Amino acid sequence: MGKDKKDKDKNKDKDTVTVIDKDKDSAALPDTPAVSYEERCRSVSLIALPLASKKLAKKVYKSVKRAAKVRAVKRGVKEVIKGLRKGAKGCVVLAGDISPIDVISHIPVLCEEHSVPYVYTPSKQDLGAASNTKRPTSCVMVVDPTTLKPAKDKKDSNKEAVGEYTESFGELQNELKELNERMITVV
Repeated sequence: MGKDKKDKDKNKDKDTVTVIDKDKDSAALPDTPAVSYEERCRSVSLIALPLASKKLAKKVYKSVKRAAKVRAVKRGVKEVIKGLRKGAKGCVVLAGDISPIDVISHIPVLCEEHSVPYVYTPSKQDLGAASNTKRPTSCVMVVDPTTLKPAKDKKDSNKEAVGEYTESFGELQNELKELNERMITVV
């Protein structure tokens, strides 16, 4: 009986499963190779235009992350469409690797009707991570900071976060408007 108990303890150590935290950056994991921007662009749909460049994609993810801190983000197709139809102003970020693309193909038309700038990014996983969700996200709307309601709790850290968000939103909106105007004149 004593030997069986020792054998079970030894087998228990062998069967231990290591849990990996997926919220951390994949580059930090030793076995998982980091996926480059170019590799992510290979899985992007053909109609995903205008596609953010590598530099613009980083700026977009940073702005989405800052907006998520102050809760100025609408996540998912339903929320984005509802916001656009109600007249919310901001910027729309779409993932280009959605399959089937028909799920989000009507959103750029709505954005153009309401004169809201939009851009495609190569990865739904990166977009979901930037918007502080555990799941991949197909589209996100970063709401204009002037339309935000003031927070009830007046913390200094929240004021700093709103200031950073306002600054990054202004830069992002200007770049996306220029990108959309160039795309419309080229086509």
